[in-house]
Amino acid sequence: MNQIARSERAMVKRRAFSWVWRFAVLAIILGLLSTIIFRATVIDLYHIDSNSMQPTLNPGQSIAVDRRAYRDAPPQRGDVIVFDGRGSFLPYARAGFADDLLGAFSLAGTGSKYVKRVIGIGGDTVECKGSNCQITVNGQPISEPYIFAGNAPSDQEFSVKVPEGRLWVMGDHRSASKDSRSLLGASGGGMISVDRVTGKATSIAWPLSQKAAIN
Repeated sequence: MNQIARSERAMVKRRAFSWVWRFAVLAIILGLLSTIIFRATVIDLYHIDSNSMQPTLNPGQSIAVDRRAYRDAPPQRGDVIVFDGRGSFLPYARAGFADDLLGAFSLAGTGSKYVKRVIGIGGDTVECKGSNCQITVNGQPISEPYIFAGNAPSDQEFSVKVPEGRLWVMGDHRSASKDSRSLLGASGGGMISVDRVTGKATSIAWPLSQKAAIN
């Protein structure tokens, strides 16, 4: 009888352990799925690895990207955005269905992602002319307090008409930024398609000591 009782207790323990193990695995899977869905539909994170947006953003920081920001309205002038550079900043790279699907769920790498500031939107004429090369939009000079100290608004002159559904973007660290100016002669003319925008950069999330809103 004792042997039978011990055998039954061992079986009960094995069953209990099996259920605990199954529950733990299920909890992990559900947690991962929830994180993926949250990052794909609400808030994503993007790691800054270049100095092209200094002083607004610095290498080593991670920023929160609101994926809901442009559901009802397109990006506006002055917004800091994260976008997929394939077909514009990476003119010879094309995204397939699988790439887009992985990107939508934040499962793809960030090698094709860029963060820049919107200067011109569809229909705008963006220009930089003269010795001071102050940037104008539709003939009106714009205030740019975010530009890196000591930088001119641009080190090259340009005059562009932004097509509808496209964006003219620039980095805040103008002398160190590869942006729309660098690609004027490339496929797409350096203009970003609105449908390649991932979301709006809203805040610095990491390090916590540098947490701040992005303006």
